[in-house]
Order: sequence, then C-alpha cells, then structure tokens
Amino acid sequence: MTDRYEMTIGLEVHVELATATKMFCRCSSRFGDPPNTNICPVCLGMPGALPQANMEAVRLATRAALALNCTINPVSRFDRKNYFYPDLPKGYQITQYYEPLAQNGHIWIDDPQKKIRINRVHIEEDAGKSLHAGDEITTAEYSLVDCNRAGVPLIEIVSEPDMSSPEEARQYLEKLQRVLKFAGVSDVKMEEGSMRVDCNISVRPEGSKAPGVVVEMKNLSSFRAVARALAYEFERQVKVLSQGGKIVRETRHWDETEQVTKPLRSKESSDDYRYFPDADLPKLELSHRFIEEIKREMPKLPDEIVAYYVDELGLPEYDAQVLTLDPALSQFFDACVALGADPKTASNWIMVELLGYMKANNIPYENIPLRAEYLVSMLELINEGVISGKIAKDVLVLMIETGQDPRTIVKGRGLEQISDEESIARVVDEVIAQHSSVVEEIKAGKTKALGFLVGQVMKRTKGKANPAKVNTILRDKLLS
Repeated sequence: MTDRYEMTIGLEVHVELATATKMFCRCSSRFGDPPNTNICPVCLGMPGALPQANMEAVRLATRAALALNCTINPVSRFDRKNYFYPDLPKGYQITQYYEPLAQNGHIWIDDPQKKIRINRVHIEEDAGKSLHAGDEITTAEYSLVDCNRAGVPLIEIVSEPDMSSPEEARQYLEKLQRVLKFAGVSDVKMEEGSMRVDCNISVRPEGSKAPGVVVEMKNLSSFRAVARALAYEFERQVKVLSQGGKIVRETRHWDETEQVTKPLRSKESSDDYRYFPDADLPKLELSHRFIEEIKREMPKLPDEIVAYYVDELGLPEYDAQVLTLDPALSQFFDACVALGADPKTASNWIMVELLGYMKANNIPYENIPLRAEYLVSMLELINEGVISGKIAKDVLVLMIETGQDPRTIVKGRGLEQISDEESIARVVDEVIAQHSSVVEEIKAGKTKALGFLVGQVMKRTKGKANPAKVNTILRDKLLS
C-alpha cells in the first residue's frame, strides 16, 4: 500500500549556541543548574526591562550560517512571536521572522548523495522548560515550569522539503550535528536539549503534483526517534488516505513508549503568531569586515577534513568518515600522525581498539581517555618487536586505566616479546610433540592447520612469542 504514496520531509532544527550567557540578558545559560536560579527581569519579561543583544551569540550564529553555506544578510531584525504557553514567561518569543540572519544554504548527504537545501538560519531565544508529572505530556497530571532556559540563545535552521525518507532525514541531522560541532558553535547534545528537531511531513499519491497536508511533530529527542516517528506517521497518513479520509493539519507528539504519534493541537499559521518588529531592539547590522573576520576564523569542517585524509594521507573513505565523527577524535588522530605514526595504523587502532573501549565504557568522544603520544609510543614498541599486536591490546587498556606510558607498563609487567629463536624453538618442539595428528595433516598438504600450532605456541608463551618467528620456525620444521 505504502509504495503507492510518497512522503516529503522538511526539518526545523533548534540549536543552542555555546555562550556563557543568555541572548538578551546576562543570566547564565549553564545547563543543569537548580530550577529557576538563572533568571532576571529581562528573561522573565518584567515591565520596563530592556533586552540587549549578545554579540557573542551573533558571532556564533554567523559562523554556523557560513558553515552551512548560507548567504549572510548584512541587515536583519528581531520580531516578536506572540503565543501563550506556560513555559513562555513573556507571552512572546523574540525571533527573526521577516528578515533572518542568513538564507539559501545547503549541506550534502552521502547515501544517496543528495543536496539538502537550507531555507534560512535565524536567531531567536529559547522558551523555558515544562516538567511534566509522569512519562508523557499527554497523560501528565500536572506540569511545573523551569525558566532557566528562557532566553538562552538559539539558531533555528529551516530546511527546504528536500528529504523523502526517514533515512535521508537521519543522515541530514547527523551531518548537521557534525558540521555545527566542528564549527564550534554548540555542543549539539540532544540528550541535554541543545539540539531539538521539529519534523514537517506531508504524504501524497506517487507522482501527484498537488502538495500534501503538512503535519508537524515537535521536539523529538534523538535521531532514532525522528526516523521512527516519520516512518510511523507516513504509514498512518497512507492508511487514512487509502480509506478515503483527509489528513488534518495539526501538531502531533511522538510517544516513545507506545511508538506512535498522538495529536497535540491544531497547527498554527504564521498569522496566528501576530509577528511584529520588536520595538526594544534595533536592527542587527553586520559589517563586511565582521563577516570576513568570521570567515578567516572558521575551523576546518568535516568534508574538508575527510578529503584531506583520503587524498593526502591515503585513508579509505570509511576511516575518514569515522575519524570525523567528532572534533576531539579528529584532533587525536591528527596529533598521532604529527608525532610520526603511520596514518592507516593509527586509524586502525583508534577505530577498533580505542573506540571499542570507549563504547564499552560509555565514554563520549570528547573525553578520549588516552594521550596521543602514548598511543604512538606503543606503536613504536610493536614496530621495534618489543611487544606483539596481541600484547599491545592489553597495554592500551592498561595505559587508559593506569595513566602510565607504554614503556613503563611493558617493562614493569614483563610483557616484552620473546624473539630469541632458541627459546621459541623449544616451545615449538613441545607443541609438535603433543599434536602429532595435526603435524601429519600439515605434512599431507593441509597447511592451514599451521595456524592451530601457532596459536598453541602463543598460548604457551602467554602471547609473548614473536608470531612471525613462530610461523617461520614451524614451517622450517614441518615443510622443509
């Protein structure tokens, strides 16, 4: 049934800017403080309190817009968006509706390679946070309001409706998150609300030129939730349309527990918000010099870094993409290469062993628990034949958990590799004597069985024997 219909998706992404203070006052924007402790007459909208724009927020917003390939408008202005909701203490939100900061940007997704256009990027202030008694807003007995977040600086990134599947939406969000994090404008932590997503989805018969009715889904808390909510909503709307029903223009809530969307309220139009210019704030005028200065300060972004890793360092595309999942990860890899590590070798150890440890221990990318010089020193020990690759895996864990350098660990724990051929030969003779049937198989031409004997030697030496020399000695004894 669903193959006869197509979906169109546009996303509105709200991103908190990494400033120390709020957008129009000097209250702290710090996350996690006790409720209603970072508030003042300005962010609460008290009579006579006058806002003043935070220029650091303007700078970060401009950097974000440039990172998203937008055109910066030299003149923009602030407007009041009027609506009444418990977590909006002023009764209006200061935003940019008529004249936004930036327009006409884009980013690329990879599978399939597709350009997702960005309609606009504008500055606004956040609302407070409603705390609902119970798991879901639709069933809460009561709600409390924390105004700490009210007035925190945001940018809203509005895409064009260029996505046609939940997977494309997920890729767009992941790419957006990476770009903004590398640009240094936000920590974009969805779990802390510093990146929030509103989805607009419409469904129509495949090939139809008539637009479908837009349904909005608010404040989805993870990329997985976005993909699942879009998939569910597509199926729901297809079912309604195929039965001859009509889609209602409305805002819906994603119920994570039941994995369904539920109606919240009818969808507002722009007229319902009664936008008008904020009389307390002047127009925002950005000089050419100001914009050019931000361009010069712009750090390298993921696509540029990936190209460098592939074209200059010879890494596979997959490696390059993994290493640019987070700025801290990329910087750690760069430090290893700068210290002389082979790029591919360093990449393998970072992607497999280091990230494996971090995932198992729930360590975020930005808290890499290892010094780059220690990893490089460990790789040198492998190249010198002091330790084997197998022992090195244990050394890496010990470096992380003890904070010691690898040479101290290897020497102190007696982990040096056995390279003495006479010592290895004695162990090889013992293994050969104990596995006569395997020896006969090898002599009969089943040389793959050599791997078993190598493993037995490594087991007896507790992984310390030089595996290359073990293999050579076995071949000399059994195949010569």
